[in-house]
Amino acid sequence: MRSRRRGVRAFAWTALALRLALSILCENPVRRTGLTTLFHEFVAHALRLRPDVGWIVLAGPNQPWEVSDARVEVLREFPANDRRAARLWADHFQVAAAAKARGATALLTVGFVPLRTAGLPVVMHLFSLHHLRSGGGIGAIYRRWAVARGLRQAALVIVNSHWTAAQLGSAGRPGPGLLVSHEGVQHARFRPEGSAGAADLPKEYLLWVSNFYAYKRAPLAIAAYARMNPELRERFPLVLAGGDWAGGRGEAEAAARAMGVERDVRFLGWVDDAVLPALFRGARAHVLATSEETFGRSVADAMACGCPCVVQDLPVLREVAADAAVYVDYANATAAGAALEKVCTDDVHADRLRIAGLRRAQEFGFERLARERMKAILAALKTTR
Repeated sequence: MRSRRRGVRAFAWTALALRLALSILCENPVRRTGLTTLFHEFVAHALRLRPDVGWIVLAGPNQPWEVSDARVEVLREFPANDRRAARLWADHFQVAAAAKARGATALLTVGFVPLRTAGLPVVMHLFSLHHLRSGGGIGAIYRRWAVARGLRQAALVIVNSHWTAAQLGSAGRPGPGLLVSHEGVQHARFRPEGSAGAADLPKEYLLWVSNFYAYKRAPLAIAAYARMNPELRERFPLVLAGGDWAGGRGEAEAAARAMGVERDVRFLGWVDDAVLPALFRGARAHVLATSEETFGRSVADAMACGCPCVVQDLPVLREVAADAAVYVDYANATAAGAALEKVCTDDVHADRLRIAGLRRAQEFGFERLARERMKAILAALKTTR
């Protein structure tokens, strides 16, 4: 049986036109983000779209990888981002050579071009603009250097919104060197049908979903919630789901106590990805007070579940949600609180948002994402040969 499997795999590999290497080492296996879904869905859909293209996935020893196919080889000899310094060394000096030794035609990365590419053209995904922030320590210095270098040297740069592309300014290359490709939604999971809420949650609630990064501004969401009528707060508690980061959860808990609403605010901690669709379906609205995004993945997922969204008024969120969300400035707690009250009390308003969101969410899918990105990647590789 084992020899037969090896034979099938060998046949599959020899029949391939080319092989793409994807480094997912930048993901921390103990603090998963939307990249985990993106990596899996991109490769899974690309395999269906291009049977002649194989994949070499470079993953850390403990990183999840669930796409099983004869055309996918998973290498686990390098550390992931739970060992950041070691991961950076591997990604910059070892990964490309390992990929080339296994027949890779190109290397796909997130946020950088390796110092040693082993002659492979590099496709760089750019999902964060943290390099544009002023100040910061050695990590910020590295990000600014890595992104600037990547924009100069990558065969193709892929960003997830037109707004993100615009922020790159003169560094963002028009034409074939830069692709805008919106993120996808797992419509089989994030859909309006299915179980709603959770056994330990009330029937109705407002939902905040994120790791507690500072830029997500959970205290501002709580401040807006605190402006709601006390009776409404009792009926619609604010539920916050996500992992801690740099003490962000403690700051949010302190904000709830300081504003006297701790009784109406629930902290779920980290929740498994499988739980999120039900949480969105059970929520009266998704609350997002973020100061920055390059796409707004939670908004797309919420809309796909029929959950109305009350979000920070950012150009990129308007690009994603269009007329299917309420836009407020969470720095104005009174106005933001009034918007939350309206979505809780006005059923017609909430239903309009729900219907518009379901329609808008259909614009974002992983089949479309894979089709756009594979077409651009293969075109870029033709120009580098």
